[in-house]
Amino acid sequence: MAKYRKKPVVVDANQWFKNGDHPEVIYPMPGISRKADIRCEKCVKAIGKHGWIDTLEGGHIVCPKDWIITGIKGEFYPCKPDMFEATYEKVEDK
Repeated sequence: MAKYRKKPVVVDANQWFKNGDHPEVIYPMPGISRKADIRCEKCVKAIGKHGWIDTLEGGHIVCPKDWIITGIKGEFYPCKPDMFEATYEKVEDK
């Protein structure tokens, strides 16, 4: 099996904490009340504090602290903080 390295690509990303942090995140999630006390399976916070984002692969729940990444074709998708930290490093503005 051959090995491959991911090409270095600079992406735009914003961390999402609440409504208004990213224009593509729908809040509250469709069909969910802000007061819903159901817990998220991934972060265990109340699901009413979560957002929703449409991606090329379908919709995804956005947990508080997830990063919203703009892909190379202008698409948006969420990324968990631990995966973001393992995959990306900040590029200094010039």
